[in-house]
Amino acid sequence: MAHDWLNGIDDRYDVVVIGSGLAGLTGANCLAKCGRKVLLLEHHYQLGGLATWFTRKGGHIFDISLHGFPVGMIKSARKYWTQEIADSIVQLKGIRFVNPQFNLTTTFDRTDFTRLLIEHFQVSSATVEQFFTDLRAMNFYDHNPETTGEMLERYFPGRDDVKRFLMEPIAYANGSTLEDPAITYGIVFSNFMSKGVYTFRGGTDLLIRKMSEELQRNGVEIRKHVVVEKVVVEESAGAKRVAGVVANGRTIRCEAVLSNSNIKGTILKLVGEEHFTPEFAAQARAVRINTSSCQVYLGIRKGESIPQIGDLIFVSDSPRLSSEELVDFHTRSRTFSVYYPETRPGSERYTVVCSLNGRYDDWNRLSAEEYQREKARLIEESIVCLERFIPGMRAKIDWTEAATPRTIEHYTRHWMGTSFGTKFEGLKVSMELPNQLPGLHHAGSVGIIMSGWLGTINYGVIAANNIDKYLLARRRAAAAPEPILARS
Repeated sequence: MAHDWLNGIDDRYDVVVIGSGLAGLTGANCLAKCGRKVLLLEHHYQLGGLATWFTRKGGHIFDISLHGFPVGMIKSARKYWTQEIADSIVQLKGIRFVNPQFNLTTTFDRTDFTRLLIEHFQVSSATVEQFFTDLRAMNFYDHNPETTGEMLERYFPGRDDVKRFLMEPIAYANGSTLEDPAITYGIVFSNFMSKGVYTFRGGTDLLIRKMSEELQRNGVEIRKHVVVEKVVVEESAGAKRVAGVVANGRTIRCEAVLSNSNIKGTILKLVGEEHFTPEFAAQARAVRINTSSCQVYLGIRKGESIPQIGDLIFVSDSPRLSSEELVDFHTRSRTFSVYYPETRPGSERYTVVCSLNGRYDDWNRLSAEEYQREKARLIEESIVCLERFIPGMRAKIDWTEAATPRTIEHYTRHWMGTSFGTKFEGLKVSMELPNQLPGLHHAGSVGIIMSGWLGTINYGVIAANNIDKYLLARRRAAAAPEPILARS
């Protein structure tokens, strides 16, 4: 007899949250702290979305994806989660760039970037200061038609090396390209330039466990292994609104839904475009999916160690920065994220995760045999590259594994296996959703601004606040006295 993963749940909740990425988790937590009755549904056996982990034979624990975020994560974790979580966020200080144009190490903050731009790249201090100041002033509501490539050329004409230094890390962080709107680059870059790159000490397994404990303390009902098949929409007096979800074949009533699923999947699959205006449905269909990632996981044998070579290493054999080259099926550009014992205190273990940007279509078209062969190629090329920094590294490795956009699609159900959500226009569609269908809200990686841990957490907060206001308005409307008709 199949296990009933929904056994014991109630028939009605204030809010159902679909998906447990950081936006879904944070939205659920904020709503529960507001006193709302919340049910969180996750199709996978673990919470976290791409902020998660897996274990393998030999005692290995691998963090999924490339984890690096701005200092603002500390404030968000403290405000919307716990002080304990915020206290575990630490700075990565050894960020390296190794490519044919330059070989540098930086703390990746404004002070050090300013120093390097002036001393190493010989850019005038006035230009550097103006660049940072202008980017800091960028606003989401600005209607600036300039692309990132055009903006960088305006400040640093003909300086491909400077553009690479400024652009390459953001491309790995959220899939930015030189053709995307300048605002999508400027806001993210400014956030990182505040005080550098940070990560969670203890690993995502510890982070998600602490978040799960906090959710349960605040009364959130959490169920894994549950696939949401449909958002229920009802119509009354010519007006539509969300009324529940169908999950694992069961209907669960609710007043609001927070979808942490992909925005296109939310509208076109979970709800159905027939419930929206033709114009809005067309906008949703037109939203472009961003690119994705591959990862190579390298487990170091117990008892072995590796020298300190830096925390993040952006390495490339490409002669210059190219948005196309970064996602090419045979890209020569990759990032190594090195996990030392202090990353997981008490573990005494080392791991290395190699990240590459990529396209879903390149991997989805492969036969089963071709797919396995190309994953083996990724692993081999990554080890060969890593041995440039640690000679003899291959002999220390006792576990190798590769993930592709197809892997991301399988475990997260992201539309076309994207790890970076949608392009910029997805944000507008996401924000407009509750105006189109009352009770339906979305939070997640929409628009390059919202990619990454900090963006998705904060977007979860925004969505939760909007849902709480919606529920409060409905309560007030239901409690309002009937109008008294004047006697004739």
